[in-house]
Amino acid sequence: MPKPPVAPLPPPRVLTQPMAMELLTPDAVVPIETTVTYTSRDPHALSIVFHLLDEAPVVWRVDREMVLTGSLTATGAGEVHLRPAPDGRLLLRLGPAGHCAEVRCDQDGLARLVRDTFVLVPQGTEENHIDWQPLLAALRT
Repeated sequence: MPKPPVAPLPPPRVLTQPMAMELLTPDAVVPIETTVTYTSRDPHALSIVFHLLDEAPVVWRVDREMVLTGSLTATGAGEVHLRPAPDGRLLLRLGPAGHCAEVRCDQDGLARLVRDTFVLVPQGTEENHIDWQPLLAALRT
């Protein structure tokens, strides 16, 4: 049986933005440099890379729509929760309850990056940007 033709994937598109964030601890506010990256090959999520001193970077993946919702109201599931801060910034709670980190960032800067992702990959077209072939090949074995 002949295979149906596979539509070519659009070329991958990547957005990368350095962003200063703050780790909130009971005793201090600690500045953390991060890099937020979006790739059209993983169209639903942002990767936030925390560059820590003398340690390998820590990467958290956050749903791009959750970021927009979290800038308006508390949202989240599992180990990722977001909510607007009283000072107009965005609070991210990352990790399991009782062992989580609370990070504060510029809400406008992160929301602007997320809006740019919707220009690259409009809502509803995400699946057109995913390379399904490796998954399908794995399922056949």
